[in-house]
Amino acid sequence: MAAHPTVGVEEEFLLVDPDSGAPIARSRAVAERADELGVDLQLELTSCQVETATEVAGSMADVRAQLTHLRSTAARAAADSGARLLAVAVPPTVPHEFPVTDSPRYHRIADRFGMLAREQGICGAHVHVAVPTREAAIRVSNRLRPWLPVLLALTANSAIYRNADSGYASWRRMLWARWPSAGPPPHFDSVDEYDAMVRMLLQSGAMLDEGQVYWDVRPSANFPTIEVRVADVPATVADTVLFAALVRGAVMTVLEDERNGAGVPRISAHALDAAYWRSARDGLDGTAIDLPDSHAAVPARQLLAGLVDRISPALAAVGDLDLVRDELARLDEQGNGAMRQRAAWQRREDIADVIDAVADATLAGLAQR
Repeated sequence: MAAHPTVGVEEEFLLVDPDSGAPIARSRAVAERADELGVDLQLELTSCQVETATEVAGSMADVRAQLTHLRSTAARAAADSGARLLAVAVPPTVPHEFPVTDSPRYHRIADRFGMLAREQGICGAHVHVAVPTREAAIRVSNRLRPWLPVLLALTANSAIYRNADSGYASWRRMLWARWPSAGPPPHFDSVDEYDAMVRMLLQSGAMLDEGQVYWDVRPSANFPTIEVRVADVPATVADTVLFAALVRGAVMTVLEDERNGAGVPRISAHALDAAYWRSARDGLDGTAIDLPDSHAAVPARQLLAGLVDRISPALAAVGDLDLVRDELARLDEQGNGAMRQRAAWQRREDIADVIDAVADATLAGLAQR
């Protein structure tokens, strides 16, 4: 593996009616139009969503350029197909249930999981980082577990749901946790233990196939990469680039910890669940649980600063330290997605304001690139 691990990023988006802001089943039309424009969009469980995926990238400049192109093209394809593209983790306004994409696998998921599937409409972002082996990916997963809640707080982008303030910065996390194979990964002592857990989930019916390994960190079944899936889809391309840079830096750091013989933090499932809940509730401008050290309640921004300090040698090694500092300073001024949504909602509690704010953030910085 190269000294500087390569990365890839996936972003999921919601398609809504341009007038009402309600989710609209246009994914196939949008994907066909995007294909005409030279971009391959993936279909998701509901027909109100599409997903973009970058090629393998060696730098955050490359990630930013690809994400900018993909978002711009997806937004144009949506507009050409009578829809509006939103980078939002749950629909601010939703119907009783969502239409399931017409594919055999998605119909099987809907039949197996019922309203869990039909109330989906959840959008996240996934960062893939190259690691030496699948065994290394399992060990990286174990070491990343304490930092997952603060990454959730950073990317929280789902405060408004069903025409109301949910009371959470990431309501997506609360909805996503209902799936039996979702959430923080367990600690695994070996690849064999990981594979045995996957077999158990399949045999129990809790998963339809291995594609439903929805843990927030998982090794690739086909490539020597680790995938970090904890994030709400960030509001802006800049937010996604920041998330990707932090994930790569964290992966590099824990690999170095292993080479140096550092111990693996053993975090109980209950402590991790509590930290997730707190980060989902408060987001970046509230309180978080300091899992790596004291388990005390601390300001989320303080914990995020601790993560940046912890991984700063890795960030410096790949040339991302100044980028991360600049983007964090921008977030201090502009807020993340959840903050943007709440600011729009609090003006007059009109969902149209939220939809417009989300749409503006989705396209922020794209036109001039």
